[in-house]
Amino acid sequence: MRSDLVKKGFERTPHRALMKATGLPQSQMERPFIGVATSFSDLIPGHVGMRDLERFIEKGVHTGGGYAQFFGIPGVCDGIAMGHKGMHYSLPTRELIADMVESVAEAHRLDGLVLLTNCDKITPGMLMAAARLNIPCIVVTAGPMLSGRGQDSRKYSFVTDTFEAMARYKAGIIDEKELQICEDNACPGMGSCQGLFTANTMAILTETLGMSLPLCGTVPAVAALKRRIAFASGEKIVELVKNDIKPRDIMTRAAFENAIRVDLALGGSSNTVLHLLAIAHEAGVVLPLETFDELGKETPQLASMNPAGPHFVEDLDVAGGVSGVLKQLGNKINDTPTLSGLSTHQLAASVKRIDEEVIRPLSAPYRKEGGLAVLFGSVAPKGSVVKQSGVSEKMMIFEGTARCYDSEEQAMAALMEGVVKAGDVVVIRYEGPKGGPGMREMLAPTSALMGLGLGDSVALITDGRFSGGTRGPCVGHISPEAAEGGPIALIQNGDRILLDITNRKLELLVDEATLTERRKQWTPPEPKIKTGWLARYAKVVTSAYTGAVMTA
Repeated sequence: MRSDLVKKGFERTPHRALMKATGLPQSQMERPFIGVATSFSDLIPGHVGMRDLERFIEKGVHTGGGYAQFFGIPGVCDGIAMGHKGMHYSLPTRELIADMVESVAEAHRLDGLVLLTNCDKITPGMLMAAARLNIPCIVVTAGPMLSGRGQDSRKYSFVTDTFEAMARYKAGIIDEKELQICEDNACPGMGSCQGLFTANTMAILTETLGMSLPLCGTVPAVAALKRRIAFASGEKIVELVKNDIKPRDIMTRAAFENAIRVDLALGGSSNTVLHLLAIAHEAGVVLPLETFDELGKETPQLASMNPAGPHFVEDLDVAGGVSGVLKQLGNKINDTPTLSGLSTHQLAASVKRIDEEVIRPLSAPYRKEGGLAVLFGSVAPKGSVVKQSGVSEKMMIFEGTARCYDSEEQAMAALMEGVVKAGDVVVIRYEGPKGGPGMREMLAPTSALMGLGLGDSVALITDGRFSGGTRGPCVGHISPEAAEGGPIALIQNGDRILLDITNRKLELLVDEATLTERRKQWTPPEPKIKTGWLARYAKVVTSAYTGAVMTA
């Protein structure tokens, strides 16, 4: 065992003495040492319930014959960090999380890891660490929040009833009383936000990859079944250590293709493009950005999930969960191993009933193509991403007039002041991985577009990214980014821009001679943040089309 390096032989007397100081009994020295990387936090709704799951993981580890040792991992709630300086830190924490898990596991020579996670950047950070370390690991995602209920019969959800409600209030569509009702009912308790936003999409894709046990990705945070899954995961990690089953045995190219297909079939968050690329990078799997679009053209959208549709993750769970999606996708899914011991085809075959209103069959999809599309063109030579499942048919092809803003704050102010009009293309730049720095999510302006009733008449493009809660004609991840001198930096107010999702194009309708002259006059901007972690991050982070991984 790896842990023998710190617990075997007379030379390790000092090491054992320190371990005994933690309370470790001599009788447990022969067991595998299982690290439980827990991201419990009072700051994040999706993580406040983890103390309970920690108990059940620990019980499972000891039942399985291991010895559990806990260590803490930080997290950021994207919703609370949204719209101010805090959002600069969200994506960069993914790298910190991966580095921290790696550091503790290597320094203490842990034999295996249970990775307890839930929200946006924490789950991919944990998976990146698992792929990088390549020691036995299993992921436990803490589960989605239940939808809210008010005095009326409808379901409330975080994005629709906070960010979009805020814009409707500003526009005079709802009054202060209705806004308060939304605030009080949108988030009824613990769990990751109810729709197919980034946290829940990543939980589902973790299960699809085979890195968590069946049902883990969709079972609500408040369910007793989540406790049982936590216990079973604790037992399973000891088995994985004994059988030397490692993440790279599971996270193969074929498994990543499955994850992409499930993402496309459900219409998941565009952030998953960044995260799957980064996890594949750590796993040594070649996964070009173009793969998402190649699979998207042949993978229909089978579900209509909140925020773009009526169904919540709680509905998906009851409808058949991840295995139900695998079953409906049929032979489009590769038969790959999972940590459960069952292959993806075996998991699909185990499903006895599917609610086909929630997870439609291939013969009757919501859309013929998957939920995500990758666009190229003169605005984005190295690619950009749009969640086409949230775009109306009317806006699939749109030509408009550029209104340029060099930060999210500038664009948000323009929206709230009524400057943006029908027929515009809002351009938000210098918000990429380097330029942000940190590639902030643009949930506030995209929600404002929808709340103000502009979702069918205004497009938004950015070198930043979007929340999984974003819907509408919003294109992100534009590469190269403005801070690197990408074409998005050369757009001027009044330019015409063509958004053609159907043909995968994003074009700046300006002649090359004009652009050449503009490029001669362009100079790199001063960094927005010049000190601390973000200044260091900006120097080594790569472009969105590579997953915004760090070069050193």
